[in-house]
Amino acid sequence: MKHVLGNKKAIALFVVPGLILYVGLVFVPVIWSFVYSLYSGTPGLSWSFSGLKNYSKLLIDSKFHESLMVTIRYILTTMLGMVVLGLALAMMYRFWLVKFKNLIRTITFFPVILPTVAVGQLFRKIYEIQPNYGLLNSILDAVGLHDQVQAWIGQASTALGCLSVMDIWVSVGFYAVIFYGGLIDIPDDVIEAAKVDGCNSWQMFKNIIFPLLRPITITCLVFAFAGTVKVFESAIALTNGGPGNATTTLSMYMYNVAFEYRNYGYGSAIAIVIFLICIIGTRIIRFFDVKEA
Repeated sequence: MKHVLGNKKAIALFVVPGLILYVGLVFVPVIWSFVYSLYSGTPGLSWSFSGLKNYSKLLIDSKFHESLMVTIRYILTTMLGMVVLGLALAMMYRFWLVKFKNLIRTITFFPVILPTVAVGQLFRKIYEIQPNYGLLNSILDAVGLHDQVQAWIGQASTALGCLSVMDIWVSVGFYAVIFYGGLIDIPDDVIEAAKVDGCNSWQMFKNIIFPLLRPITITCLVFAFAGTVKVFESAIALTNGGPGNATTTLSMYMYNVAFEYRNYGYGSAIAIVIFLICIIGTRIIRFFDVKEA
């Protein structure tokens, strides 16, 4: 190993191609977007340098504020749902489901590989109210909860929650598999010793399992945060940002500004804000990990 790590040419052979791709696909677009954010209009047509005017415009743009709040509510709901339910499923795989755990793990992971458009159409049918009741409204009607039958994705009060439920359903299997990998690395001797000492299920989870899973939990939170900040295709597939702007996230607003209204400079400024939110939010999550350690 020392011989391999001491060979600088071998290290460069494996590192440089990936580094070039990473710089080209991540850093160059970010720098390009920042440069674009200093201009106004459309390249080749009405393209003029505007300095920081696009960023100052964000402070008074009510649609930007609205999409930011939608994104924050979506992040809090969906991120916690993905991680908490993923951990709960992993605990079931490890401690309760012995006979059929492989089958159930495969079933819960299956939505992860489904196309987003297909999932959106599936949940449109589930939430449907016209011309026929979808699965959800049919169940509510069958059990006598007629007053709860409603247009779930057709009203602002429930549309964002419906979007969160769909995305949690899609991603929870992914986080369950990650947590399960961490659980099976916990030595059985530790679990058995805790049982011998009289730990109940909650005490074992609180004092032994969860502390050992802390690095994996932080990793899952980072993955979930980065994914929810950039949510776009699932919202397009299910609600298309509606009703009104109830499910219009920052990514969707950026797309509308840049590609529908042809204001690439202002759209790039929104993209930079999304990038900064990803960086700051990730650093905050990592800070709690370092602080606890």
